[in-house]
Amino acid sequence: MDVDRPAPYPDGMSEAPKKRRFPIARKVLRNWRDRHQNPFNFGIHLVGIPLTLVGIGLLFFFPWQWGVGAFVLGYVFQWVGHLVEGNDVGELIPVKKLLGLPTVSVAPQYRRPVPPA
Repeated sequence: MDVDRPAPYPDGMSEAPKKRRFPIARKVLRNWRDRHQNPFNFGIHLVGIPLTLVGIGLLFFFPWQWGVGAFVLGYVFQWVGHLVEGNDVGELIPVKKLLGLPTVSVAPQYRRPVPPA
């Protein structure tokens, strides 16, 4: 390390520690990827999520029917994707848990084996 140039990161590290960068975002993204492993489900979410968000925006600038229609259609796309994959829609999991109903977060065919303790 050059004496003339300051270290780019504190404590003289040459790069930021990878495990400490955005730990919550990494966990959320890993969870999302675990729940959307089927290519059809993943792809239909790439259409359904933006359509749902656009629907919210349309509520403010167009007749309400357009916004509600886009929101519902986007959500239906995502729901169909979860039916194909075989797991529950993420928003319903907490509700089902509160009611004591069984949930399927990750479809059985995509579950990773749990290593022995």
